[in-house]
Amino acid sequence: MQYGFVIPKGDPRTVAELAHELEEAGWDGAFYWDGMSLPAPFGGDTYDPWVVMAAMAMRTERVRLGAIVTPPSRRRPWKLARETMTLDRLSNGRLVVPVGLGALDDQGFANVGEATDRATRAALLDESLQILTGLWSGEPFAFQGNHYRFDAMTFQPTPVQRPRPPIWVVAAWPRPKSLARALRYDGILPNFLGPDGSFAEGTPERYAELAAYVAEHRKASGPFDIIVDGVTPADDPEAAAAKVRPFAEAGGTWWIESPWTPPNEVADLRRRIAAGPPRIA
Repeated sequence: MQYGFVIPKGDPRTVAELAHELEEAGWDGAFYWDGMSLPAPFGGDTYDPWVVMAAMAMRTERVRLGAIVTPPSRRRPWKLARETMTLDRLSNGRLVVPVGLGALDDQGFANVGEATDRATRAALLDESLQILTGLWSGEPFAFQGNHYRFDAMTFQPTPVQRPRPPIWVVAAWPRPKSLARALRYDGILPNFLGPDGSFAEGTPERYAELAAYVAEHRKASGPFDIIVDGVTPADDPEAAAAKVRPFAEAGGTWWIESPWTPPNEVADLRRRIAAGPPRIA
């Protein structure tokens, strides 16, 4: 299992320094977030993720970088292709691209006239991912979809990573159409749903079911990541490892420490970062 950390607080210089501290403490991934105008507790000071991750790239040499998560439905996919390629080049091939439909409590959707209907956002996501992978190829690429259409363009240079930077997709378990989207790419950030459609806890048992489903239904070749998120204590390494171990045994490949809610001021983040990842071995 690999270990990442979401940095939800701090100005760009502070976030970049925390990413450096993450690397020094042995973590495998330093992640930021992508939002426009979110309510508390996620709102407050908000910075552009691509600028912040550029600063993170310049202060690190090894860790994976990404924004959890980017909603392509409110971004122009050709612009996103340029941003992601540039960041992959800047980081020497360390970018991960986590994507999803987006949180509708972000005023960057309805408040500015972006699509809010789930089916429309899903269609925009599908077309955007096709455009990203096509433009990343470095070959002439044209697209004719329901939402986006353009004649052939050739984007150079390509990302460092070939055939592409890994794409992690938010998907709802057990909805086959949502899962199929994730299985076309390189990883899944699962949202588990109960029988009534409400969010359910992501238990190790549910992750084991998901891992079995991935093994049975994924047709694409190459590695595939199953991402688990949560929080673990800074002051009890054995308890932290005990919390993560069942998810690794169930098939999880990344643990993302996700201190979205208090205590998560910069001093709290620094303390948890310094304690190191909740390694199970």
